Amino acid sequence: MRSVLTSKPSVPAPATGGTTRTPWLIICLAAVYLIWSSTYLAMQIAFRELPPLLMGSFRFLVAGAVVLAIARRRGAPWPSGRDWLGALPSGALLFVGGNGFVAIAELSVPSGGAAVVCATMPLWTGALSALSGDRPSWRDWLSLLMGFVGVLVLMGGPSLAGEPRHIALVVLAPICWALGSILARRKTGARSGSALLSSAVQMIAGAVALALGGAVRGEDLPHHVSAASWLALGYLLVFGSLIGFTAYNWLLRNSRPAIATSYAYVNPALAVLIGAAIADEALGVSTLIANVLIIGAIGLALIRVPARRAS
Repeated sequence: MRSVLTSKPSVPAPATGGTTRTPWLIICLAAVYLIWSSTYLAMQIAFRELPPLLMGSFRFLVAGAVVLAIARRRGAPWPSGRDWLGALPSGALLFVGGNGFVAIAELSVPSGGAAVVCATMPLWTGALSALSGDRPSWRDWLSLLMGFVGVLVLMGGPSLAGEPRHIALVVLAPICWALGSILARRKTGARSGSALLSSAVQMIAGAVALALGGAVRGEDLPHHVSAASWLALGYLLVFGSLIGFTAYNWLLRNSRPAIATSYAYVNPALAVLIGAAIADEALGVSTLIANVLIIGAIGLALIRVPARRAS
């Protein structure tokens, strides 16, 4: 795999052993850990002036079209009608429910409280996976609990305040993302077997769902938008969507849910460390404890990776 944006066939066949896939696993984890930690700030800048759902639709439509063109150039077949229809449920859950709901909720919900609620997503993924027959191991459950406790320690247990409808949306968001991730893992792109193609189909389907959501909310593009907002949107498009989501899709197809969703409790910790490095924000004892818990959670989740064979 030359980069994160590489289709599954170019990855060394995991049937010969899980260790051949480990370098790409680390690259994709690094992408979602580092890139998605920085998108919080980019979203805050972009959506000060731009409508969240319509701009999300534009962002994922362009990213999906680029990825689809790359997949086609690599020899992937054109998605069938069945592929597009199969991607709509997971696309709507991931991009409208998981992404759009948080953007709308943060109009009144503090970011700290929203971050803690969204950090429950791996727990929801584990619970929903168990209900559907893919039962997490005790190591998975322990890693998920350790990661969530680490986020609680990091944030100091902020209260969840805001308008009731916004609180409801932020509570629903991690459930939607967890369910969408499970559907994407099992159905999207199954015909072609290409992680790159399934990423493209899913992003375009999500863009359609976001556009419909923006139309229902009555969103429209303002006449005057600052360069900073457009630059932030460009960053979200290239890094958050093209690279970040494609890496996440690869993880969904090549690792256990506990690993693929671990970014949810890693991102808040990294955001705090980035703030300390760039803005000289203070680091207390709670930050050290939280990071120890989160690093321990990652270690527990990854410990079984070399022994696992792809299905």
